[in-house]
Amino acid sequence: MNSIVIFLLSLLLILFLTAKLRLHPFIGLILTSVITGMLAGEASTTIETITTGMGKVFSHFAIIIASGSIIGLILHRTGGAKLIASDIIKISRKPLFGLNILGFIFAVPLMCCILAYVIFIPVAKEIRIREGLPKVLTASVLVFGTLASYNLVYPSPVVYSAVYELGIKTSDILFPGVVIAFIVSIAGYFYAMKFCKTGNFSDFIVDNETENENMITSGRIAAYSPIAIPVVLILTDVFTNIPLFDILGEPDMALLIGVVMAIFFAYRQYNFNSAREWVEKAIKRSGVVILDMCGGGALGATLAMTGVGQEMGTLLAGLPLPAILVPFLISVAIQSVQGSRVVTMLVTPSIVIPLVPVLGLPPEIVLFSMASGTFLISHFNDPFFWIYKDLAELETKEVLKSYTLGGVVMGMCSLMLTGVAYLLLY
Repeated sequence: MNSIVIFLLSLLLILFLTAKLRLHPFIGLILTSVITGMLAGEASTTIETITTGMGKVFSHFAIIIASGSIIGLILHRTGGAKLIASDIIKISRKPLFGLNILGFIFAVPLMCCILAYVIFIPVAKEIRIREGLPKVLTASVLVFGTLASYNLVYPSPVVYSAVYELGIKTSDILFPGVVIAFIVSIAGYFYAMKFCKTGNFSDFIVDNETENENMITSGRIAAYSPIAIPVVLILTDVFTNIPLFDILGEPDMALLIGVVMAIFFAYRQYNFNSAREWVEKAIKRSGVVILDMCGGGALGATLAMTGVGQEMGTLLAGLPLPAILVPFLISVAIQSVQGSRVVTMLVTPSIVIPLVPVLGLPPEIVLFSMASGTFLISHFNDPFFWIYKDLAELETKEVLKSYTLGGVVMGMCSLMLTGVAYLLLY
């Protein structure tokens, strides 16, 4: 069967299973992965491909997600997240805009938009509770800020390798990337404010399930340390060559240190039994998130096995399109198939670079065109799709409307800004 037809059928099937039948995402993703492999004629290697895809996601994100879940729940139960939310509200007249900027600033230094989201989603939840806002709104303004800078600003892993493959000077790409990314982040913010104000507001004002009736006011050191110390360790590793921070600055290790600090302050503030109970509950919650992510990794691996990404890229490259659209659409095709933005920008240049002389575009414009495509189309095979959904406690349809469609808006905005830059500067 044609690989593009398989790709479209797999999307329809997972949408039917998760949105229509409301089957658990993990089961829906695994079943779709099996069917995809069989339709591709790779039945003998399908299970191996599925487990390999799951294993890659688990190895990259299990410790991060579990640690972030523990830190977030402890901060919420001890009042630390509430204190941080209060500070943001005091500093910024528009706390949602502050959340957007928070995600924008930290995604690149942390070298992971997912990590930035995991660290700051507890703060987003507290702002949501204090301000009486829908879950999807506070989560989306944060996630759009992380995506904007991570997809466009050097030295993010998304653009890092492509910069050198295209022979671009970093000084030529840094400032334009920041400008384009900032405007795209603002576009995502306005999209969220316009189209993500959904849900029953009364459900979000009080969070009875996780409210601690005997809450003691948390100090700022206890509130900020479990978040700030991991961020400092990671940033130190990024910007220095100190051997010690090669270990301490690894995201997994840094967040584990944050977990220890969160447990320590919870023990001092309450008692060890309370801290242990919160850790166990956070681990159980993170298990659901990790399973959904692994299911997305399995689907991405089986879709990549069909070769549909390269086939779609070759097809688009041969169409009579405006030059600036070719890198963009090839990137969209690769991103839609396998779900990882970093992988998209590792694969797309291999298809686009031989076409650069024919396209007649400056390499900087080619880069931003490809990077713009990484916003589209993020769906069920994207691990961030499920992290966003589960940590914000959203329905699948809410994620499609906010994360997926919002990404389309941001990607188109980025492409238009790239076109403007081309007309004005080249």
